[in-house]
Amino acid sequence: MDNKKRAKLIFSKLVQNYSSVPMLFLDYKTDAQMLCAIILSAQSTDAQVNKVTKKLFKKYKSVNDFSNANLKTFEQEIRSTGFYKQKAKRVIECFKIIKNVYGGKIPLKMDELIKLPGVGRKTANLVLANKGIIKGIAVDTHVARLAQRMGFTKFSEQFKIEKDLLNIFDKNKWSRVNGLFISHGRKICVARNPKCDICFLNKKNLCPRKGLN
Repeated sequence: MDNKKRAKLIFSKLVQNYSSVPMLFLDYKTDAQMLCAIILSAQSTDAQVNKVTKKLFKKYKSVNDFSNANLKTFEQEIRSTGFYKQKAKRVIECFKIIKNVYGGKIPLKMDELIKLPGVGRKTANLVLANKGIIKGIAVDTHVARLAQRMGFTKFSEQFKIEKDLLNIFDKNKWSRVNGLFISHGRKICVARNPKCDICFLNKKNLCPRKGLN
């Protein structure tokens, strides 16, 4: 069975088993908060970021709020997300550019987004997808792990994994791949000791960890 056919079957099974998957597993109310939360989620968990932003976003709501943040204060406010000094600097610099170059509006073009501090293709894809603009597939640790285990890629670099996934999945499915992979990666295909014995993909011989038909 070729990868494209297998991808269609896997996608169908994931949708059946994870019927309600949000576009983003982060809590926010404004576009500025969305971008900040995604940047903070690097090298952290969504749960930890949501714990931090529950208080943080009462203070910071707009592009101006983030761009005018005091660096040292912001560092301490996001400390528990990890790499807080780098993240604080990038968030503030990012929003200063958005304020001064883009008139306070987050750019919605891939080439402009990835030029912002703290914004790579994963972050850009998530931002665009949440605005209804689908240009690719956001590859985080869950997506990378599952793509490798499912035999969809042999690479470890995010942009190479994304390229492989874009070639395998139909374009109309790109927006849902990230959320479905994250859901499966959290519940069954976990990083350590994946639960292959109860995996519905293994039962259908759709995962190379068991063997393909």
